[in-house]
Amino acid sequence: MAANTADDDLFAALREFVRTRGSAYLRDPNVSSIGIGHKVRGGKRTKEVAVQFTVDAKAAPEELAELGSALLPESVTVAGVEVPTDVLQRSYRPDFKVVAEAEADRRKTRIDPVRPGVSVGHPSITCGTVGAVVYDRETGAPYVLSNWHVLHGADGALGDAVVQPGTHDDNRTEHNRLGPLARSYLGIAGDCAIASVDGRGLDPAIMDLDVAPDELGDPELGDKVVKSGRTTGVTHGVVRRIDTIVKIDYGGAAGVKEIGCFEIGVDPNHAPAGGEISQGGDSGAAWVFKSANGRPTKVLAGLHFAGEGAGDPDEHSLACLPKSVFDKLGITLARPAERAARARGLGYDPDFLGGSLPVPDLDPDLRDDAAVLDGSTRIDYTHFSLALSMSRTFAFWVAWNIDGGGLKKISRTGVPFRKDPRLPAAAQAGDELYADNRLDRGHLARRADLLWGPLAEAKKANRDSFFFTNITPQMDDFNQSAKAGLWGRLEDALFEDVDVDDLRVSVFGGPVFGSDDRVFRGVAIPREFWKVIAFGTAGALKASAFLLTQNLDNLEVLDLDEFRVHQVSVAALEERTRLRFPDALREADTKPATAESTGPAPALESLSDIVWT
Repeated sequence: MAANTADDDLFAALREFVRTRGSAYLRDPNVSSIGIGHKVRGGKRTKEVAVQFTVDAKAAPEELAELGSALLPESVTVAGVEVPTDVLQRSYRPDFKVVAEAEADRRKTRIDPVRPGVSVGHPSITCGTVGAVVYDRETGAPYVLSNWHVLHGADGALGDAVVQPGTHDDNRTEHNRLGPLARSYLGIAGDCAIASVDGRGLDPAIMDLDVAPDELGDPELGDKVVKSGRTTGVTHGVVRRIDTIVKIDYGGAAGVKEIGCFEIGVDPNHAPAGGEISQGGDSGAAWVFKSANGRPTKVLAGLHFAGEGAGDPDEHSLACLPKSVFDKLGITLARPAERAARARGLGYDPDFLGGSLPVPDLDPDLRDDAAVLDGSTRIDYTHFSLALSMSRTFAFWVAWNIDGGGLKKISRTGVPFRKDPRLPAAAQAGDELYADNRLDRGHLARRADLLWGPLAEAKKANRDSFFFTNITPQMDDFNQSAKAGLWGRLEDALFEDVDVDDLRVSVFGGPVFGSDDRVFRGVAIPREFWKVIAFGTAGALKASAFLLTQNLDNLEVLDLDEFRVHQVSVAALEERTRLRFPDALREADTKPATAESTGPAPALESLSDIVWT
């Protein structure tokens, strides 16, 4: 995430100072941590960067000897720069001890599928939180991620059965068995462990945040973050110390350990209802970064593992750095099916435009209706991917990439429409819907857009485009005229009107599922379609969104009202489709939501009416 200072060289030198000199300071029994933060003066945080020490107890210089402690320096010289120090009173403890509670909630019960944000633990400890669904880098095996002191603990061993929920929430260990403890680590790289999952499903979306992390981030001072934990639920914070080493006594054989981490304070704009940013039982929860508009992103900021000690005057939390944790445990956030598809050149590529532009998220109530293949709701084909509605038998969304510099002309003659044999036939509307009527088979991902790359690859994309999962019914007049009309020419118009970086474009599209869509032959026929075209120009990401309305009120007599194309905002499409698009796409919108405050956008009369930049 973006840093709040331009002096990168100084920060690099400070990080090296903490790494190389930090342990020496932590040998002082009164010093509980060392890190980099903004100096506090008169109880207020300033913008002055300081080397921050925390101590169990503040004492006058003459009293330090009784504590077995020494006077800390007022400043340190790093890379030729004199940097002030700061001394704060704080002690730390692992966040896994809990207090009795009057009643359980959904986070504290046995759930299937298991998802981040719920109770979990080794049977010998009370409970913590599932942080994320992760995968083995080599085998692709799925695991749940949490802390060492949650899944392993002083009395645990690799291979022990982990339970969900933890024993504090339900002590029926056999009934709640989740899977064996697979790997764990406790040391400077973090407090972390993973467990396998046997006999239960997995949902990677974090409870009450409804995002599934798919990228690791690097926290910087001032970053806004949010977590969803077993005890305090959703709480918001601000990163206020980075490159920190903290000293914690884990008890038993583990004893005192130094853990590399960063510190999170309360976000004053989102203060927690109970005053606690975290409490016992939240250990293992995932902190994710927030976007500029306040929404949680899919970027993992850290793994929560500790909070303030009893009697500490300041509310804060500590989190492990995600890259260190993932390297130590040999895990990744990428689903194996997606990794394999990308390795084979299949599927939509989120990095096609140079920056990450992931596929849309489904609202939680839609997710259960999505077809699942190889553990993922994302279904991959050559140059495009989609999510399929089981009940509506059409795609929720299709995402595809266009390489305008490598497009080829390939005949469609002889390529049959067919159902995808990997998916249930009943979830795909096939020839039975289109026989003996005026309904056409309309491509969602435009066939011509997909025909790029080596010839064999382009030919495979041509064939893949004819799977019924990429098809929706459209009236013949609508479909045939749309090919030459505005809707069918949107991508071509972009290349004609805009200097597109590297001639590369990413597109998202699909039908709008209305509750009043007319039913024909047992299938509800969408009357509206949407599309978002993303591209780079002069190094800046831009996105233009469109809505196509098709009036099918008189389907039985096959009368067709004029279809209309509207340019709308990405936010308006989110509301209409119940999809959540990437923050980068919303922020790149060429028609912001405020432009629609006075009413619906007028229909486009010609391609020249489109606002591309």
